[in-house]
Amino acid sequence: MEFGPRALGARSILGDPRSPEMQKKLNLKIKYRESFRPFAPSVLAEEAATYFDLEGTSPYMLLVRPVKAAHRKPLPADYQSLGVREKLYFERSSMPAITHVDFSARVQTVHQGTNPRYHRLITAFKALTGIGMLVNTSFNVRGEPIVCTAEDAYRCFMRTEMDYLVVGDNLFNKTEQPAWERTDDWKEEFVLD
Repeated sequence: MEFGPRALGARSILGDPRSPEMQKKLNLKIKYRESFRPFAPSVLAEEAATYFDLEGTSPYMLLVRPVKAAHRKPLPADYQSLGVREKLYFERSSMPAITHVDFSARVQTVHQGTNPRYHRLITAFKALTGIGMLVNTSFNVRGEPIVCTAEDAYRCFMRTEMDYLVVGDNLFNKTEQPAWERTDDWKEEFVLD
């Protein structure tokens, strides 16, 4: 389990960074917060320099670095005249789910030697998609602490619109779970930020 202010792959909600809708989906359907809030990439350490202007490593997601120009999409000529919401949802890169409005991202480099399981997962995602990176956000909803137990994780999974949950070597598909009968509401348990 991680310690500190960031989810580093053990207690994380993961997504596809290539999806233009992923940021909005994670915010509105899972995190229950404003749709514009950004997410961070977890990237294979050996490929980080392919995507970001990053010298060295950032295993604890503490560095904000620019997305490389090769992955940026050009801004339209009328960009400055667009409304705030239109600017927020403009696809700024080939990884729109992790690219902030200023073309930066809070990068986590994932290393084979220090986080082998997470590294293998991202490597498998790369084999399927061609990109060695995942969207990574803390496994919680707005106002709630990060999950700490398998029960916390299952409760959060069932209360949100997540599709799958992995706990250890167990995979849970939402469509195969019994109906969630509990009436407790996280919105009443925790003060919203």
